[in-house]
Amino acid sequence: MSGPLVTGMGVVAPNGVGVEAYWSAVLAGTPAIGPVRRFDASGYPSRLAAEVDLDAAAYLPSRLLPQTDHMTRLALVAAEAALADAAVAPGTYDPFDQGVVTASSAGGFDFGHRELEKLWRSGNEFVSAYQSFAWFYAVNTGQISIRHGLKGPSGVIVTDAAGGLDAIAQARRQLRRGSRLIVGGGVDGSLCSWGWVAKQAGGRLSESDDPARAYLPFDARAAGHVPGEGGAILVIEDADAARDRGAPHVYGEIAGYGASFDPAPESGLPPTLHRAVTAALTDAAMDPSDIDVIFADGAAVPELDWQEATQIATVFGTRSVPVTVPKTMFGRLDAGSAALDVATALLAIRDGVIPATVHVEPSADYPIDLVVGEPVRRRIRAALVIARGHGGFNSALIVRSAA
Repeated sequence: MSGPLVTGMGVVAPNGVGVEAYWSAVLAGTPAIGPVRRFDASGYPSRLAAEVDLDAAAYLPSRLLPQTDHMTRLALVAAEAALADAAVAPGTYDPFDQGVVTASSAGGFDFGHRELEKLWRSGNEFVSAYQSFAWFYAVNTGQISIRHGLKGPSGVIVTDAAGGLDAIAQARRQLRRGSRLIVGGGVDGSLCSWGWVAKQAGGRLSESDDPARAYLPFDARAAGHVPGEGGAILVIEDADAARDRGAPHVYGEIAGYGASFDPAPESGLPPTLHRAVTAALTDAAMDPSDIDVIFADGAAVPELDWQEATQIATVFGTRSVPVTVPKTMFGRLDAGSAALDVATALLAIRDGVIPATVHVEPSADYPIDLVVGEPVRRRIRAALVIARGHGGFNSALIVRSAA
């Protein structure tokens, strides 16, 4: 009996809106990091970001624009594309057999920021009524559910950058409980001055002004990451239901998942990422030798890179499985990163190619085989995606070919 199948994908990324546009940019190594354009970041220590260029009015009805944050517009566009890709329309399933699970790390920061400005500048009567929900972590789930009539089990996961994997895992749980289809994944975006202050406070942003040197995981020059926005939404279906309805294509199977939580730094206890990876392998009934590529978290913080590399080596041995971090092209997308990595892994399986980690000169100190330079052509049956959230969240998810 196979696990749930991914039958549709929608991508909104700094280097491409739409699955094929994004994938072409990734294979070409097209970077999308540059100076912040959405607000004046000149007074901050960090001034680079990866923004999504999207004319929301070209995709969404005008009534939705005043009630949604930029982040939610990205999520709505991705969800609509994913459902269209899967050929799911009203009536395909009973509405109560379909749900939504998304991940978020910030909510609608830009919307909330603008409404707070109105409150202090002009008074409470000038604050939009939509502020009551547009800022909320669960708003993407709610808006997708309403727009597409998805009335089944739904929710939101808040585990920072691990959230995209955790949301997909929660989607799988709902399918095991009887749902037939779950729209799942993560789209994030808090590139506004308020969100920027919060990101700066985390102490992990790169302060380089050179887009080619600002985000360098597993590199001796690593000094933090570049934030971005966007992510991916997947249509995840019960395997039997997808086959019964004749889903037009299947990207792959959600085969295994595991999670762990690191102890507090002051405890002196070691990190536990390897436990999440081992749990995912056990869940998938697979051995380390069955994994053809690893999509790493790639924090670009030396201590965290060392933890991840050594924990990978603990499970897989030294330099035995190719590792890649495609998001060096477009930054870390908070809760959207891991979901986009899953979409990228499924495309890698489909086309038999491992995308490269751009800009990075891997340090020999890290015991992993990092793919750099050009994409590597090879048959891929299974891929492991790793995601780590600020505060100790570790998640690992395995996708494999359903052929």
